[in-house]
Amino acid sequence: MLISKAMEWSSIAITEIPNPGTGEAPPGSEGLLTILKWIAWIVFGLAVAGILITAGTMMINNRRGEGGEHAGRLAWVLGGCILAASAGGVVGALV
Repeated sequence: MLISKAMEWSSIAITEIPNPGTGEAPPGSEGLLTILKWIAWIVFGLAVAGILITAGTMMINNRRGEGGEHAGRLAWVLGGCILAASAGGVVGALV
């Protein structure tokens, strides 16, 4: 269920990232938009991989006293996911 939600959010974010605002894109900018979509796809793939790697680490390295370290790693991964998902909105707010 978590993976399906992440994929749903990534598909929403990928369609929103290359939003150049209300202006008109210059001729030949299709290549740049394609590169931005590829980068977004890679970032969201890394986000899913980061969550899965953190979960695997939590399952394998469950020695006493390491719960806080795993929670910290998960917080960093989730923070990156939030930043990646909101990239279009952040850039739109700054422009």
